[in-house]
Amino acid sequence: MGFLKEFKEFAMKGNVMDMAVGVIIGGAFGKIVSSLVSDVLMPIVSLCTGGVDFTNLFVQLGGSEKYDTVAAAQEAGASIIAYGQFIQNIVDFICVALCVFLMIKAMNKLNKKKEEAPAPEPPAPSAEETLLTEIRDLLKNK
Repeated sequence: MGFLKEFKEFAMKGNVMDMAVGVIIGGAFGKIVSSLVSDVLMPIVSLCTGGVDFTNLFVQLGGSEKYDTVAAAQEAGASIIAYGQFIQNIVDFICVALCVFLMIKAMNKLNKKKEEAPAPEPPAPSAEETLLTEIRDLLKNK
């Protein structure tokens, strides 16, 4: 019974729940970045490189039949190295890393502003506190 109680305490801690939310949002964010890369950035790169479609760049390992696309080669069971997809994944990674870097940089800037904010000055002592302080000092001097 102790194991279940320990597990429940662990699972209900704030860090675990925050991590779960982060993983879910990260999955959705990954889809957005992948779409940005494949649907927006790569067509621009393709236009600049003379119409090269990076997702269909591959090297066929052996075999006499030639294939026009990665999908056709994979469907036929041919051994290929799909280096175009690898290039696409590198661009995806760079975009995700850049976005995460910018978010962390912004969060650090906000935290720095919070730390730099001056501490509020303590309120002035009341008349009663001032009188008690004077009495204390008089008794100390005697």
